[in-house]
Amino acid sequence: MRPRWGVTDEPSAPTADELAALAERAARSAAALLGAALHQPRESVTTKSTATDLVTEMDRAAEELIVDQLLGARPDDGVLGEEGSNRAGTSGVRWIVDPLDGTTNYVYRHPGVSVSIAAEVHGVVVAGAVVDVWSGECFRAVRGAGATRDDHPIAVSGETDLTRALVATGFGYQPEQRRHQGRVVGDILDRIRDIRRMGSAALDLCSVACGRVDAYYELSLSRWDFAAGALIAAEAGAVVVDLDGRPPAAAPLLAAAPALAEPLRALLVGAGADATPG
Repeated sequence: MRPRWGVTDEPSAPTADELAALAERAARSAAALLGAALHQPRESVTTKSTATDLVTEMDRAAEELIVDQLLGARPDDGVLGEEGSNRAGTSGVRWIVDPLDGTTNYVYRHPGVSVSIAAEVHGVVVAGAVVDVWSGECFRAVRGAGATRDDHPIAVSGETDLTRALVATGFGYQPEQRRHQGRVVGDILDRIRDIRRMGSAALDLCSVACGRVDAYYELSLSRWDFAAGALIAAEAGAVVVDLDGRPPAAAPLLAAAPALAEPLRALLVGAGADATPG
């Protein structure tokens, strides 16, 4: 019998597989909405934390669609969404939603846009789905059951030499964060193969999961940025830790092929990646 991750042992308690399936359905619906509107003029492009932190009417529309679908299926669940959806729920299940990861890419009609939905039960993420708006690919994972891309199993790269590692990263929105993160990149660049900066943390983690990059780190993330992607990467065989080598509760976050995780963590710490920007 498959393990149950619900609040009780009653037959109605959800399995992680069922939560993953619902996450995928909602993510695909939101991705279709975003894709259909991609080349339309934006009705609203505003900012949040800084002038570089963009939000559009489509971020909000996608989150509304996702929350409606999730709570329509499971009305007692909680939700944490980037665009303000926040309710505790009573079931023990909470959905962590990034309705449009890569908003700047979306505004510029540039690849690197995704929808990310994770399900956690009593604080533990047990299922997640990330859909690439451009390609339509769906990455999905269930805790303890591996990760897939469009229903095919995926695994991290087998790279063992940090000097050959293709490493993805991203940058925060505060000017002092960006300067600090730029200095870190400058310090590590000659010790790895190259850097990729694609603009969607969720897709960066999925790229680690399927071997498109060998590792990924980012110093400034919110829970919705990585909840689904971190599970997908881990279930594909990646080591996912913070810069102290512990399971990440927040950023900084590192995901890497197993042989690269500790050397890259040490390199980042040596470059001052864990220092407070200033």
